[in-house]
Amino acid sequence: MFHPIKWRECILGLRSAMQKGKKVAVENTETVKRIKRKVTHVKEEPTEAESSVYHFFQCPEDIGSFRSQLLRWYEQTKRELPWRTLAMTEQDIDVRTYAVWVSEIMLQQTQVATVIDYYNRWMKKWPTVEKLSEATLEEVNQIWAGLGYYSRGRRLHEGSQKVVSELGGEMPRTTEKLLKQLPGVGRYTAGAIGSIALGQVTGVVDGNVIRVLCRVRAIGADSTSPAVTEALWKMADTLVDPQRPGDFNQAMMELGARVCTPKSPLCNTCPVQSHCHAFKKVLVKQEKESRRLQSKLDPAVNGSVPDIENCGTTGTCKLCSSEPWDSQLGVQNYPRKPAKKAARVERTLVCVLERDGAGDEREYLLTQRPSKGLLAGMWELPGVLEEEGGSEMKRKKALCTEMGKILGVPLDKEPLEFVGEVVHIFSHIHQTYVVYSMVFPAHKNGKEKPTIRWLTRSALQEAAVSTGVKKIMKLYDSMKIPKGGNAKDKKRKSSESKDGKKPKKVKDSGGAKQLSLTKFFSPSKTN
Repeated sequence: MFHPIKWRECILGLRSAMQKGKKVAVENTETVKRIKRKVTHVKEEPTEAESSVYHFFQCPEDIGSFRSQLLRWYEQTKRELPWRTLAMTEQDIDVRTYAVWVSEIMLQQTQVATVIDYYNRWMKKWPTVEKLSEATLEEVNQIWAGLGYYSRGRRLHEGSQKVVSELGGEMPRTTEKLLKQLPGVGRYTAGAIGSIALGQVTGVVDGNVIRVLCRVRAIGADSTSPAVTEALWKMADTLVDPQRPGDFNQAMMELGARVCTPKSPLCNTCPVQSHCHAFKKVLVKQEKESRRLQSKLDPAVNGSVPDIENCGTTGTCKLCSSEPWDSQLGVQNYPRKPAKKAARVERTLVCVLERDGAGDEREYLLTQRPSKGLLAGMWELPGVLEEEGGSEMKRKKALCTEMGKILGVPLDKEPLEFVGEVVHIFSHIHQTYVVYSMVFPAHKNGKEKPTIRWLTRSALQEAAVSTGVKKIMKLYDSMKIPKGGNAKDKKRKSSESKDGKKPKKVKDSGGAKQLSLTKFFSPSKTN
């Protein structure tokens, strides 16, 4: 029998079910759309396999050929360097490892020709890690003075003390332990020491190797990017000769330093030219341009040329350059480096403060820098950062106040005389030293502190002073009256001069006109 109330409840139930069904259908549709968008997004990213075919060595025969050609060239042309000789002849594994460690730290961002003399002096003074651990930081800075990047010498010293105190005087025996146990040793340095001194089969990647591999495999992306860095290390580990890892790594670095140079590379003498994608690309580009010009002059000439072998990756390859090919650069299109960050600009007021010493020699005030930071522990002339927009009077006052704090006595700004300006470039600082001179009053006695010293000129030459200090003293000497005495009576013109012009800048030309410090210590000739 038909019942109105139950029928109405049935109709309402059907409507509710239909509405829920529609809602679920809409939700499912939106979910499908979101999944499709994610899948599309994933497909836009290139895989490593897509970029590896062109940018990596794939054929074992090519790898073998590359090794043999490079090592043959190295045997015939390698430079005789003291650390190489020691690595080949020294039987004591600890001495050999220590010697290679010293050379690799010194060679960081420093040319081979500069390092040789420093290395020989260092090894003569501290032939073993035990001897170095017994040295003082001041002695280390003294030997290192002029080599730059002074934290390197400090880390060698710290590392030697750690080896003796924590490792029983035994140098780490593997690349992994070198990396973990020695301060200042990174991935490259550990690989270099491990392969050269210990025969560890590991590749190395430094600036020279980066350049070689980027040209050989046409890697044009930013060489400092994570993708390129890992690709280069992977390639270096693949290429290294398992029988002669040390020689192979040194050959790679030698090739980058002498043949595959940053500018004007000697491609025609390159032992691995046949493997170089960059060189092949240059040849094809030149041939294509030549055919194009000939076809304009003679239409009968066939203008077709072989296609240039490229990466072939669909989408954006993380190893390819995003910039167009520059025909003027040739193989120097690889690698493309990012623009360097501008150096911080600083101006520092410094004073050459002198006094009468024992005998006839004059003495000069030096202060010691803090034990951490830039030029840690080094000795320098007293100085203070220049405040922007300060007058000449304020500059002199600031400098005298600083020297007064150092010596513990008040100093009058009037005896200060302007000497000139010296520019010195650190890796991240463009430093200008504004140099003054003053004779310390004989009636005043400064306080004795461990962070200050009065040194004679001969002692100053032997002290642990930076290249910047040497430049300042060189300028000071060039401004002195020939027969001794004070600086020339030339006071610096105020920046608020009548004509509104700034005082003329005295440049440190470094030329023959400036006398070296030793000139003043050579015995005078007698008639």
